Parts: sequence; structure tokens; C-alpha cells
Amino acid sequence: MRWIDLAHRWLGGCIGLLLALIGLTGAVLVHRDAWTMVPHKSDPVVRDAAQVAGAVVRIMADAARPPRAITFASPGLAVDRVAYGHDAGAYTDQAGHVLARWSSSWARPELWLADLHMHLLSGDSGETIVGIAGLAGLAFVVTGSILWWRTRRTYAFRLLPKRLSRPAILRHHRDLGILVAPLLLLSFVTGSVLVFRPLSSLLLGPGATTAIVAAAKPPAAAPAPLGRHPDWRGMILTARQRFPDAEFRSLSLPRQVGGPIVLRMKQPWEWLPNGRTTLWFAPDDGHLIEARDPTEAKAQVQAYAMLYPLHAGKVGGLAYRFIMTVSGLALGMLGSLTVWSFWFRRNPRGEGKAG
Repeated sequence: MRWIDLAHRWLGGCIGLLLALIGLTGAVLVHRDAWTMVPHKSDPVVRDAAQVAGAVVRIMADAARPPRAITFASPGLAVDRVAYGHDAGAYTDQAGHVLARWSSSWARPELWLADLHMHLLSGDSGETIVGIAGLAGLAFVVTGSILWWRTRRTYAFRLLPKRLSRPAILRHHRDLGILVAPLLLLSFVTGSVLVFRPLSSLLLGPGATTAIVAAAKPPAAAPAPLGRHPDWRGMILTARQRFPDAEFRSLSLPRQVGGPIVLRMKQPWEWLPNGRTTLWFAPDDGHLIEARDPTEAKAQVQAYAMLYPLHAGKVGGLAYRFIMTVSGLALGMLGSLTVWSFWFRRNPRGEGKAG
């Protein structure tokens, strides 16, 4: 038991601040749509295909700065977000008129804060570090629960430690940690699997990773150059005809030369904010290559699509966002106080052992 205690303390002392940063930024991002400042964010969401098509035509007509992708308005943030590449972007109203532009994500707090939470502002390498921290968090929950069991009879709920002495902080850490352990477990499991997709086979059963990769793989099609004026209107109307009850969620130009144009939609039953209902269109003449309905996907793929909404509080309304806020704030408090007590607040001579 002593080696578990030592491992728990030393690992916490070394990465506690990183976990605190991830927790606090996550707690803020759960309410991202509410505090994002942009005009027309509370407008009713336009669902008419002809109007959506008109906005796409207007946005894509910007010859000086052709967009790379459009994320369509949603009930929480009723403006379209346009990505130009190299972190440049814009918000437009649902008719395609520009409301705000930026040349760097640093100009928009909702963007750099999301990058900080997911990538530590360091791209793929930062995402890997975040994923490793999530796995370490899982180890904290398990070892912390084991260590708490020995002292379970002394449990007492405290939102804050009685004082900033090391014994008081340790007792608060122990008792608050076991209280929020299920929430932290949910956050760490979902976050880690989203970063390290192969872990999905451990969570969802053998073959899950292969099924998930196959479901996201674009259809085989002959490469074609991107046309000068693709039939955006025709693509939108075709998508509406194919999935009449689905919301338009995003439109992306080819990521590789010769690749297809991708349109994502969200059916009413889907949890994932951008949905997994996907249509691929030829980049030259805009004809439909393939439409993929997630109801036809394997159960493992459908379960995997629920991980991000659970992690980011995108399902369950305000009540669930409050739960995930508590998870993030608790992680921030546990991580920061751990580092404080481990490195800076050593026990003065004669101080008691209990808080």
C-alpha cells in the first residue's frame, strides 16, 4: 500500500498543475456557446435548404480568400463559422454576410482556449500530452479510491480545506476526490479514448477501432480537380432530399488534391454536435458519390460517437453541463492544491496531522 501512496503523491506533485489546467479550461468550455461574443448568435436557426444553399453560395464566392470549411449555425450559436486555413476564419450570419473576421485564433478567446484544452497550443504533440495526462488521471482515480478506503470512517464533506496546512489539504483532497471520482472517471475515460483511438477496443470491445476507422473512411472514387464553381446549391438540395429531417452541420472542401467535398448532417436522434450523417460529392461537377447513414453503422461506432458529447457536455442540457462543470472545477482544485501541498506547503514542526 505504501508504494501506491508514494506513486499517487509523486505523480500528482509532478502533473497536478497540468490536470488543473485541463480541468479548469474544460469547465469554461462546457459553456462556450453562452459566452462567445458575436452578433446574431441568438437568432432562430435557419433550416430551409434553399436559404442555407444561398448562404453557402455567398460565402464560397469570396475569390480573394476561398474558404476551406463552413460550420453551420446551431441552436446554441446561431451563426456560421468559416475556416480559411492557417487559423484564419470568420463568423457570418445565416445569410452569409460577414460579422467578424480574424487572422489568428488568438483574436478569439473561444478558439485559443479550446486549442489550449485539447492541444496545449502545441498541435498533435500537445494532444498526445493531454491524452497521457488523461490516462494518468485514470490512475489517480483508481489509486486514490484504494487509499481512501483505509480512512473511509473519517470522511467529511468540505467544499474547501479548513486551512491551507498540508494535513488539511490532504484530508480535503482525499474526501473531495472520492466524492467526484465518478465524474472524473467519466471525463478521463472519454477524453483518453478520444485522443488515443486504439483504446476504443478496450472500452467498446474487440474490433471497435477497426470499425470506427472504416466508418470514417471516405468512399473510393476517381480523383478529380476542384471545379471553379462547384454546384453548392445542388449539393445542399440533394442532401436535404436524402435526409429530410437532418440539420446541416458542416461543409468541407477536399483535404487532399482530387478528394471529395464532404457535407456533414445531424439527424434528430444523434448526440454528436456535428453528426455522423455524411455525404461525399465529386469536387468537379458536384454529383453525389455516397451518402452514409449512421443508423447503418455498427453498435461500437454509434457508441464511440457518444463519447465526445458526454465529455464536452453536448447532451443533457444545462443539468449535464453543470455536472461536467463540477468535474472540471474539482479537478482544477485537486490538481492545484496537490502541487501546493507537495512542493510548497510542507508540515511545520509541531503541526497536527489532521485538518
